[in-house]
Amino acid sequence: MLYPNTLEQKLGFDKLRERLKELCISSLGQAFVEKIRFSENFGMVEKLVSQTAEMQRILELGENFPSQNYIDATPYLKRAAIEGMLLTQPEFSDLKVSLLTIRLCLRFFESQEADAFPILGEYAKTIRVEKAVTDAIDRIIDDRGQIRDSASPELSRIRKKLISEQAGIRKKLDTILKSARSNGWIGDDVSLTVRNGRMVIPVAAEHKRKLRGFIHDESATGQTVFIEPTDVFESNNEIRELEYEERREINRILLELTAYIRPFVPDLQKAYGFLGLMDFLRAKARLAGEMGAINPPFENRQFIDWREARHPLLHLSFQKQGKKVIPLNIELQEKQRILIVSGPNAGGKSVALKTVGLIQYMFQCGLLVPMLEGSSMGFFQNIFIDIGDEQSLENDLSTYSSHLTNMRHFLSMANKKTLFLIDEFGTGTEPGLGGAIAEAILENLTKSGAFGMINTHYTNLKVLADKTEGLVNGAMRFDGEHLEPLYQLEIGRPGSSFAFEIASKIGLPKAVVARAKDKLGTQQVNFEKLLKELDIERRVFAEKNIEIGIKERKLTKQVADYTALKEKLDNNEKKIVNEAKQKAKNLLADANQLIENTIREIKENKAEKEKTKTVRTTLENFGKNNLKLAEVTEKQPEEEEYEPEGGDIVPGSYVRISGQTAIGEVLSLKGKDAEIRIGDLKSNVKLNRLEKVSRKTYRAATGEKGLKTVSKGVDINERMLNFSFNLDMRGKRGEEALGLVDQFMDNAIMLGYDELRIVHGKGDGILRTLVRNHLRGYKQVAGMYDEHADRGGAGVTIVKLR
Repeated sequence: MLYPNTLEQKLGFDKLRERLKELCISSLGQAFVEKIRFSENFGMVEKLVSQTAEMQRILELGENFPSQNYIDATPYLKRAAIEGMLLTQPEFSDLKVSLLTIRLCLRFFESQEADAFPILGEYAKTIRVEKAVTDAIDRIIDDRGQIRDSASPELSRIRKKLISEQAGIRKKLDTILKSARSNGWIGDDVSLTVRNGRMVIPVAAEHKRKLRGFIHDESATGQTVFIEPTDVFESNNEIRELEYEERREINRILLELTAYIRPFVPDLQKAYGFLGLMDFLRAKARLAGEMGAINPPFENRQFIDWREARHPLLHLSFQKQGKKVIPLNIELQEKQRILIVSGPNAGGKSVALKTVGLIQYMFQCGLLVPMLEGSSMGFFQNIFIDIGDEQSLENDLSTYSSHLTNMRHFLSMANKKTLFLIDEFGTGTEPGLGGAIAEAILENLTKSGAFGMINTHYTNLKVLADKTEGLVNGAMRFDGEHLEPLYQLEIGRPGSSFAFEIASKIGLPKAVVARAKDKLGTQQVNFEKLLKELDIERRVFAEKNIEIGIKERKLTKQVADYTALKEKLDNNEKKIVNEAKQKAKNLLADANQLIENTIREIKENKAEKEKTKTVRTTLENFGKNNLKLAEVTEKQPEEEEYEPEGGDIVPGSYVRISGQTAIGEVLSLKGKDAEIRIGDLKSNVKLNRLEKVSRKTYRAATGEKGLKTVSKGVDINERMLNFSFNLDMRGKRGEEALGLVDQFMDNAIMLGYDELRIVHGKGDGILRTLVRNHLRGYKQVAGMYDEHADRGGAGVTIVKLR
């Protein structure tokens, strides 16, 4: 059930219907467009949408599917079904080309795999266009739509004789024409022409008596007459009689052909229904292509789960202007069936409401819907809407009365399979009373189990949604800093109307705004303030969640790398130990063998002094050669070279502390002491402990961007755990801030971050300019831009790293 009967116009579906008509090639398809209706049958909706999706796939694949000659020949077939009637030559020509289109469509589905297009393929199997019919028409009608000479032997004879007679008469007329031209009766540019179906010669009026013949016509000025010479009069009569014979023979042929196809008329009418459906589905598929629409999963239960749904009409309009629609994410389930949307005026509440209604309506009319993959469609048997002003002078209805009339219908007819949409709920009467009635109506609608979406400014409805199961708050996001709507729907929290802020922006006197706040009372003002504070906290926690997520991913990767490395080292250690044991085992075996040989030789030589000495020497050499420890040479770290520089040490000089590696910059001189900066540290050092170094040495040791203290044994894991991609330097002095930026950038580059966030505040823009100019010196920085207005705008710099 749909309510009211103007639902299509209120949602804008009538405009989509007009666009579909424009995309149809023929009146056959347009007739199907007129028949589009909202379906309450789940199976029917599934079939209609699947048909459209199959045609969309056909067009996307670029298959050779017919795209012309979708001609409506059903009126011809109705006449052909009547005994004794005949179809004309142009009608048979239309039949020929349109039947060819039908056969090409059928041939397309026959050539596809059985499961490629299951619904359209099965339907195509029920269509019959007998080859005998198309062959019969083709034997009579040629490719130009004319009757073939070979249509019958008699027609062939007549046309041959007709050509012969026309050639003879033309020869005679050419002779007469040449004679008249030589006599000066006609001009050189005059040629033969036809009047009343007879060949004549144009002659100047003053010479008409000089050429014998019959005058058939004269020019508008009367200066030229068209004469049929007497010599060709009989020949023209013969041609006229042959033309009559040709016409009678053609009528006989067409009458016979019409009688031949008469038994096939029922099958042909069904075939043209198929052709109209193909035209209609092509139009729906092309509209889906224009909108970027899809066929999401469809379930026989009540819910809404859409990702980046776009208002179809707004999408088509913006597309022409080169703009993009801000999409809508919405989810309504059993425990959160009714969405209470609040927010400022002109914030997009009504557009969001109509987006929900129009998308659900068009899907249950068999159209594809503009949203992202991953979305799902539910099924509703009823759609009720209360959008716009229905006041009526004839029915004596005010705006509020019309709303209450709609509510009466909603309350009596709503059930679990109903989707209702209400714009500006409860408006049109005294706010206190209107809010109370709206709350009571909402409670009843909640009990009915219906699904819905309501736009409102009433605080009591927001509070009710927060504490009632089945209801959920939603807000159209708003940039409170710049007082501009963001047109994004956020489910889970109520929105503020920003009435006071908008009033101040428009220029309403501050005293008036302050007095209005006093009149409203602290409870309502505090409620609006709380909403704004909650929005700020939500953004902060969202940033923290992003930061924690990045840390968790980095930590997971580090743990995985550490585990893999440890496992690899353990395996290598085992291999080395095993190799060492094997070598020791071999060495021990060799040593035992050598000892046994030595003992045997000593015994055999009966302990001769020289021989024993030689054997012992051999044994000692074996131990020295095989058990000698290999020398391990460790490369000593190269001493860092410093290029000294002459001259006195003054503020701005680069210096090194004697006996140390740290390099710094002199900030100021105080007697025999110098204040120097090393990294982020400042210190006072005696002048006699400082050595002046060149800028080249300073660059080599610290880099262009600033001081980097030489550190050894950096714990990457610890840095990663303690690093935050968000640097807050609000309130810092310029020199202190740049030191923080350098340290921040060093860690980010070391840890491989690709995006950073620096919070410096707005103020006069001095700190922002200083930071950005400093960052431009880093070759790793790919770009910088302001944060989104909703998350800090120009007070935050987003840094993209290469």
